[in-house]
Amino acid sequence: MTGSADFTAEEWDAVLEGPTSAGMIVTTAERGGTFREVYAMAKSFAEARKEHGDSQLLDEIASTKPEMDRTKASSTEELRANALERIREGVALVEQKATPEELADYRRFVLTVANRVAGAKKESDDKPVSDAEAAAISEITEALGA
Repeated sequence: MTGSADFTAEEWDAVLEGPTSAGMIVTTAERGGTFREVYAMAKSFAEARKEHGDSQLLDEIASTKPEMDRTKASSTEELRANALERIREGVALVEQKATPEELADYRRFVLTVANRVAGAKKESDDKPVSDAEAAAISEITEALGA
């Protein structure tokens, strides 16, 4: 099983920031609902173990406080670009060091966070996710190589 000990400290930071970066991309896709979206992100970390089976990698990721270095960005567009790059870095590192199953679990967890954040602020009965949030999830999916 793969865990934090298989990564350098810098690599592990990139892996940890992947799910949080996905949540922040969706949160900043449009205004409003930030409290609910941040709560949904935290809740998805808390529930990760129930949904993703037996994975040391996800256990260690989910047991950390969701964090992201926002000091790198001076605008929403820059935050989005940096976050997408961090997702790409995280998934590439997991792909190098983990099993194919763990990689699939990591990708699924990152998308779960993004989807939960998007669903936290219901747009309408006909449209649970806004166009901006759907576009953000599409970009995250592409960054994951999924």
